[in-house]
Amino acid sequence: MQIIKASTTLVLLLFGILGSAQEMAYAGNPDASFFTARNLAFNGQRNAARDTLRNVLTKYPDYMDVRNLLASTYSWDGEYEKARGHFNKVTSVDRKNKEAWVAAINNELYGEEYRLALGLANKALIYLPNDSDLLALKAKAIENVNKEKTEGDTDSLKDSLETKVLYNQIGLANSFEIFDVVYDPMINTSVEYKRDTKAGALIPRINYANRFNTHGVQFEMDFYPKFSKLLYGYLNYGYSEATIFPDHRVGVELYSNWPENMELSAGMRYLDFADAQATIYTGSIGLYQGNYYFSLRPYITPSARKTGVSGTLLARRYLKDGYNYLGASLGVGFAPELKQLRSGDELLAETLLFIASQQLQLEYQFTGKKNPNIYRTNLGITRQELVFESGSYFWSVSAGLTYQVKF
Repeated sequence: MQIIKASTTLVLLLFGILGSAQEMAYAGNPDASFFTARNLAFNGQRNAARDTLRNVLTKYPDYMDVRNLLASTYSWDGEYEKARGHFNKVTSVDRKNKEAWVAAINNELYGEEYRLALGLANKALIYLPNDSDLLALKAKAIENVNKEKTEGDTDSLKDSLETKVLYNQIGLANSFEIFDVVYDPMINTSVEYKRDTKAGALIPRINYANRFNTHGVQFEMDFYPKFSKLLYGYLNYGYSEATIFPDHRVGVELYSNWPENMELSAGMRYLDFADAQATIYTGSIGLYQGNYYFSLRPYITPSARKTGVSGTLLARRYLKDGYNYLGASLGVGFAPELKQLRSGDELLAETLLFIASQQLQLEYQFTGKKNPNIYRTNLGITRQELVFESGSYFWSVSAGLTYQVKF
C-alpha cells in the first residue's frame, strides 16, 4: 500500500514538473500566439485561448495586451475575481490604457460589484479625464449603486455623486496679489463657460484686471480638439483694447500620450502689444505615477536683446478622482504670460522683461459633498527683481478662489 501511494505521488510530481517545464520552455512568437489566442477566444474556445495566453505570460509577463485578453476571457465566463486580478495588473502599469479600464469597469458591473466599478471609473478618469465612455460607465455604476441602497441608508452617496453625465460648466475665478514695496495690489477676475463636445472642450472666457489703477477687459477662447486616443491639442485666441493686456494673444500646442504613463507636448504663444510683439516657445513633459502627476514646462522667449528662459515644475497628488487633488508648482524666471510691471509711469510689455524671479504656488481642488461643483483655492509667494533697480528684489503674496458649477 505504501508503495502504491509513493508511486502515485511520484507520478503526479513528474506530471507537475513536466507541465511547468512545458510552460517554461515557451519559445514561440508572442505576437503570433496572441493573435491565435484571440481568434480562439472570439470563436468560443476560451479554455484553449487561456492556455496559450498563460503560456506566453510565463516568458513575457509584461505583455499587457496578452494579460488584458486573458482577463477578458475570465470575465466573459463569469470568473470576475480572476479577471479583476489581471485587469489590476494592466491598469497599474499602463495607466492610460482605455481598453483595459473599460473592460475592468464592465467586469465589476457584470459581477454586480457596483461600488468597485464606481471606484475604478473615478480612478480611470484621473488618467483619462472627461472621456465620454468612462463618464458613461461611471453614470451606470452610480445608477446601480443608488438602486441597491437599502431604506436604512442615508442619501449622502446619492447627493454627493453625479447621477448623470454633465457636459456644461460655468466658472468664476478671482485672485489678488499684494507687494511689500512700490506696487499697489493687483486684482484679476475671470468668468468662463465650458462645453464638452465630441470634438473636444470649448471654453469662452472674459478676463478683467485692475493693475496700477488701470482697468482692462480681455475676451478669450480656448479649444482642446481631440485627434485620436493618443493626440489632442490646445488652441487659444485672446483680444483686448486695454493697455494692461496684449492686443492679441494666440496659443497653439499639441499633446501626445506615450508609453510608461508619459505625456509630451510642444507649442508656442504669441503676444501682440501696441509697441512690441513676442513669440514664446513652450512645451511640457508630464508623468503619471500612481495617484501622482508631475509636469515640467519651459518657456523660451527669443528677442534681439537676449533670450529669456523660464520654467515651472508642477506636482499633484490626486485624491478620490481626477477633480480632487493637492498640488504645488515651483517657477524660476519671469512668468511672461501672467504679469506686467511699471517702470515709473511706463507700462512695460511683459515680453520684454528678462528679470530674475522665483515663485511657489500651492493649490487645493475639491468637489462639493452634495453636488458635483468644483472649488479650487491657491496661495502663492514670489520673489522678483525690481525692474528699475537691478539686484534689488521685492516680495509678493497672491491668493485666489475658483468656483465651477457643472450642469
